[in-house]
Amino acid sequence: MTTPSAHPALEPVTLAGAKLANRLAVAPMTRVSASEDGTPTESMARYYSAFASGGFGLVITEGTYTDAQYSQGYFFQPGIVSESHVEGWRPVVESIHAGGARAVMQLMHAGALSQGNRFRTDTVGPSAVRPKGQMMPEYGGSGPWPTPRAMSDDDIETAVQGFVAAAVNAERAGFDGVEVHAANGYLLDQFLTDYTNLRRDSYGGSASQRIRLTAQVVERIRAEIPREDFWLGVRLSQTKVNDFQYRWAGSDDARIVFASLADAGAGYLHIASEGRDWIETARLDDGDTITALAKKVTGLPVIANGGMHDMDQAARLLEGGHADVLSLGRGALANPDLPNRVAGGHELETFDHAMLQPRASLENAEQWRRDARA
Repeated sequence: MTTPSAHPALEPVTLAGAKLANRLAVAPMTRVSASEDGTPTESMARYYSAFASGGFGLVITEGTYTDAQYSQGYFFQPGIVSESHVEGWRPVVESIHAGGARAVMQLMHAGALSQGNRFRTDTVGPSAVRPKGQMMPEYGGSGPWPTPRAMSDDDIETAVQGFVAAAVNAERAGFDGVEVHAANGYLLDQFLTDYTNLRRDSYGGSASQRIRLTAQVVERIRAEIPREDFWLGVRLSQTKVNDFQYRWAGSDDARIVFASLADAGAGYLHIASEGRDWIETARLDDGDTITALAKKVTGLPVIANGGMHDMDQAARLLEGGHADVLSLGRGALANPDLPNRVAGGHELETFDHAMLQPRASLENAEQWRRDARA
């Protein structure tokens, strides 16, 4: 077993040209704690700053909606559309930086998986296919997802422009970079997924065409913000919030996806495991792991996600060359000071689902810990 003081996750690393204090990142987690109009709140600044002061080298925000059309997925989700949004994010970024961490904003368009949008009551997606499963009650939804309207060329262009404008606004707010959310069943992942994308135009069909929209978003953001020190990552996943069983067709499709995004200008790839441990979703049919393949195909830094609070697994993953950085969601929520705990050889708090209150409040987790000890 790796000793805490020598844990490889505590080693510094260069990610997309900039140095991180360690290889531990806070994964994006939907917290729905913004004001009604999507402006970040004071409690959000406290929430995010706790991870930075707790030793995490990188903090990635919750998915932030990118336009005043169809992108919002949840009521009280933060946005990066208006000037008030930009101003509201500035103290959040400053609090993260003050704690010694880098700050990346995740840019999200919900597409067909929207269950709370103050701008629209209808939804859009690549095709008029009803999403699997049920809406999520913890985020205010109930019943089956509505069937989205298939996006027109104009709809697609509006969505792309939204991502680009959002990235510019994130830069203005002081973020070190942005992460394009192409995972977990949201819009860009809907285009990539074969059963939700039945299009017969250049955005549908083969894997190279289904990944085209995400690559286009990356390319347009990079053209608008050419700074090498502004990170531009992409988050991908096989599983989804509404489908834990889905997997890509195989390593050939994975290679196409990874290469397309690298060619478009992505600076890193973040491979998520929605609702599952990394090892459950990482293995490909040929025995390779999806994260190691991403590194091999692109040469880009790779962030792995899924059960990384298991520090033995985390060590094996890093030492085996499967990823460069590890992102933690529930483990970070239970232990906002996890890097400091690992460095000091202290036990980690166990996550309990009661901690996963949707709203961004570390006070909720602290109260749970106090109740558990009583």
